Amino acid sequence: MAVVTALGILLVGVYVALGGGRYDPLAVADPCQPREWRDPDGTRALAEQIALSALDGAACDLGVSREALALAVTSDARFREFTDAYRLDEGRVEEALRRGLMRAVDDAVRADAINSVEEFLLRQAAGRLPLGRLIEAVRGGDLDWVGGLLG
Repeated sequence: MAVVTALGILLVGVYVALGGGRYDPLAVADPCQPREWRDPDGTRALAEQIALSALDGAACDLGVSREALALAVTSDARFREFTDAYRLDEGRVEEALRRGLMRAVDDAVRADAINSVEEFLLRQAAGRLPLGRLIEAVRGGDLDWVGGLLG
């Protein structure tokens, strides 16, 4: 029993000595920096990468964190709080989201993750889909429409 207690104390001591006794939150990533593209496993993973890249691009354009923007699109109330807090009108945010999606398409093309037909379809969607549909897709995690465009 004494050996187990000594090992337990030693384990805790080593943990604290290696920095386990403090909590440092991760720094928020700069949305203006390029995102590393993984080799996606299926259209859902690719759609998720495109969504994250689009949020990065829009957040960079608006001068906010991706996390703040991602939270803002989760509900109408949060969207209003976001636009009020950052003094942005809905049209400005809409244009930023559309430009963010275009940036995401550029990123996907550079990563050779989509073909020219998929690129064309995504660019058309970015320019033409109603903003509400894009935001609803993010809110509900409904990325099937992107997957549909991607085959």
